[in-house]
Amino acid sequence: MDALTLLRTAAFLHWFVAVGFGVFCFPAIRNLLIGRDIPIVMGFPAYGRGPFERVGIPTTVPLLAAFLLVCILESVAGFLLWGGDRSGAILALVLLPAGGVFWWGFALPIPPILALVWTILIVLGWQTLR
Repeated sequence: MDALTLLRTAAFLHWFVAVGFGVFCFPAIRNLLIGRDIPIVMGFPAYGRGPFERVGIPTTVPLLAAFLLVCILESVAGFLLWGGDRSGAILALVLLPAGGVFWWGFALPIPPILALVWTILIVLGWQTLR
């Protein structure tokens, strides 16, 4: 695989996580704003009843808005990576700790696996970034 393909695969993984998890922030925020519980998605609570709540951090609108911001920034990183821009790679790596906190806190098992893959892909394609 050439470096551009590696970076574009990393970009796609960013978009997959950003859209796949960011889109469910909207109904969750809406439900909390109108006093309802978080929605159930494919049999699982969207962003609730995970480690955050077990350590005393309730699922709130500001918490979900912060996660949505991380998702939006991940999509920006994906856009920049697609074009081979070094700033996209840097943004992707800078977002890992914030994303990791949310993935753990909301008990999201897929993003950490994909983050490991996209990090490896970015490192392998690093020399071709401009």
